[in-house]
Amino acid sequence: MHGWRRRVSVAALGAATLALGVITAPGAAAQDFPAPDEIVSSPNMKHELNIPQTAPLANSTSVGTDIAFQGRYAFVGNYDGFTIYDIKQPKQTRIVSQVLCPGSQNDISIMGNLLFVSTDSRRSDDSCTSTSQSDGSKPYWEGIKIFDVSDKRAPRYIKSVATKCGSHTHTLVPSKDRRTAYLYVSSYSPSPTISDCQPPHDLISIVEVPLRHPTAAKVAATPVLFPDGGYTGPGTGIGNPGGVDTSGCHDITAYPEKDLAAGACMGDGVLFDISNRVAPRVINRVEDATNFAFWHSATFNNSGTKVVFTDELGGGGAATCNPEIGPERGADGIYDIVGRGDNRKLVFKSYFKIDRVQTDDENCVAHNGSLIPVPGRDIMVQAWYMGGIQVWDFTNSSRPKKIGFLERGPAADPNTGGGSWSAYYYNGYIFSSDLGKGFDVISIDDPRTNPAKFVRINELNVQTQGNYWG
Repeated sequence: MHGWRRRVSVAALGAATLALGVITAPGAAAQDFPAPDEIVSSPNMKHELNIPQTAPLANSTSVGTDIAFQGRYAFVGNYDGFTIYDIKQPKQTRIVSQVLCPGSQNDISIMGNLLFVSTDSRRSDDSCTSTSQSDGSKPYWEGIKIFDVSDKRAPRYIKSVATKCGSHTHTLVPSKDRRTAYLYVSSYSPSPTISDCQPPHDLISIVEVPLRHPTAAKVAATPVLFPDGGYTGPGTGIGNPGGVDTSGCHDITAYPEKDLAAGACMGDGVLFDISNRVAPRVINRVEDATNFAFWHSATFNNSGTKVVFTDELGGGGAATCNPEIGPERGADGIYDIVGRGDNRKLVFKSYFKIDRVQTDDENCVAHNGSLIPVPGRDIMVQAWYMGGIQVWDFTNSSRPKKIGFLERGPAADPNTGGGSWSAYYYNGYIFSSDLGKGFDVISIDDPRTNPAKFVRINELNVQTQGNYWG
C-alpha cells in the first residue's frame, strides 16, 4: 500500500444492483453482504482469535502492516511502530511487547536477533521520538532502522541507515555464508523538491549489515535497475489502465537459494539474477498496459518456476472488487518462468481475482500473501484488504482455483478502516495483520492444504523465500 486514495461511487457498479444488502451482477446469483465487522467464511476456514490494536499502537495514525516470524514469535509492523506476539499456542496468542516508533509503513523482517524496519516518511531525525518533516528542502531522515530483539520483552534500537527516497519496503537477502544480511530497499516517487529523492531514481539501495557487528551497517550499493527509465505511459495514474511510469520498485521478493528475485516495480514486473548480492542483474522485464495499474508485490512458487505478481489498483484505498472494474484489474497476474540462465523469460498465463463482489464501502484489491507448503501443489493465501483473505491454487498456471476465504463486512467505524494487509501461513495457521482491527489467527481444514500442517520452519520473512523441501 502506498497511500493513494480513490473512491468508486455506487453508480459506478454499472449493471450491478445494490439494494437491501444484496448485489446482483449480470449472470450471477444474488450475494448477501456481511454486516459491518461481521466475519464470514467458507466452511473450511475458521476465525480463531483477534487481538485488537492496543496502546501505544492504537492511534488514529496506527495502521497494521507486514509480518515476520521466528520460532514462537510474530513481529507485526504498524505505522506507529511494531508489536511482538507470542504465537506458540496460536489460539492463545498474546502480546509480548510493543515499540512506539512512528515512521510510515514500518515494513519488517527478522534474522537472528536483529529486526529490520522500514521508514518511508520524512522525519525530523532518526529517533523514535521524531516528528514529521514535510518540507523536503530541510534536513530530514528516512530509511532503515535496526533493533536488537534478543530480549523479546525489551527490544533495543541500535542503528539507522538513511536511504534515498526512504524505504517503502525492504527485502532481506542473506549472504551465501550467512554472515551478512543485505537489505534490498525499495522506494519510488522522486521529486525535484525532495533533497534526497531526486529524479529519475531508477534504482534500489542495498544496505549491508554485518550480523556480528550490526552497528557497522551501511549502504553498500545503489544499482540502477532501469537505465532506460523503465516503463513509461500511456497511463495517467494507478487508478487507470496503463498504470504509472516506473521510478523505482515497490517490492522485491528474493529466492536466495536459486539466486533469483522478482521485482514489482510500479510499471514493470522484473526477474533478477542476484548471484552477486550487491549487483542484481535484470534478466527479463514484462509490462501490462491493458490491466495492471501498479505492480505491487511478487511471490515465487516453491520450485521457482512461476511468479505471481499483484496489481494494487487504486493504491489500496479504492473499492475495486465490483462488476464495473471486472475480474482482470486489481488482480494477480500468474507468470511462468521459461528458459535457462540469462535467457529466462516471464510468460503470462492468467489472472486471478476474488469473485466475491464487495460494496462501495470496502477497499479491495490484491495485496500481500504467501505460499501454503503443500508438496506437488502451488497454493497461496493472500490478503485482499476488505475483500478478506483468499486461499487459492495456481498449480495449473492457466486455471487457478479457489479453495477458501474469510472476510469481514465493511468497517463499522469508518474512521478506523480495516481489511487484511498481510495474510501469511506459518506452521499450521494463517496469521493476518489488519489495517484497523489488529492481529487475526485463522485456521484452515481442507484435504488440499492439510499436508502443510506437517511442515515446520523456524523463520519466515515472506519476501525472502526458501525451499520448503530442501
